[in-house]
Amino acid sequence: MKNLLLEIRSCRLCKKYLDPRPVVQAASEARIAIVGQAPGRKVHESGIPWDDASGRNLRSWLGMDEGVFYDPAKVALIPMGFCYPGKGKSGDLPPRTECAPAWHASLFEKLPELRLTILVGRYAQDYYLDDPGETLTETVRNYGKCLPAYFPLVHPSPRNGIWMKKNPWFGLEVLPALKTAVAEALS
Repeated sequence: MKNLLLEIRSCRLCKKYLDPRPVVQAASEARIAIVGQAPGRKVHESGIPWDDASGRNLRSWLGMDEGVFYDPAKVALIPMGFCYPGKGKSGDLPPRTECAPAWHASLFEKLPELRLTILVGRYAQDYYLDDPGETLTETVRNYGKCLPAYFPLVHPSPRNGIWMKKNPWFGLEVLPALKTAVAEALS
């Protein structure tokens, strides 16, 4: 795993398009993998996965403190795109498409203790789920169909506050089930 992480962190596949600074966390003992979109600007600068408001929301949703979240022997943090993709018209650009095919299979092969993979956002869900549903909302609402291997989530960005208000079932039904699945995977 150590050599693979060094290779990923020195990856320059997207050098022609971005300022590469791959961000990833993993250890072969990890029980949970969180597959997100791509690092935001703040994470790009700090080099720490989920080191922003989205990360604080995600940790709250998971019922997980920073000590557990940032322990690679418990949680692998694997983005679809390992580098900050840049700013778009309404938020960050989508993750680069080179990363997941280049690195994910090798990473997941080295995670034999994995019990749960949390798919944050549509990019991860489309990549990993055979039948992700028509919309992200449909996929998240039907999270039970993805268990026990996967747990689909909406992105925890503060920008999704409107979505949360429109979908109160998420807080009432999905988040308690998520916390239970996380606790079981870590036990």
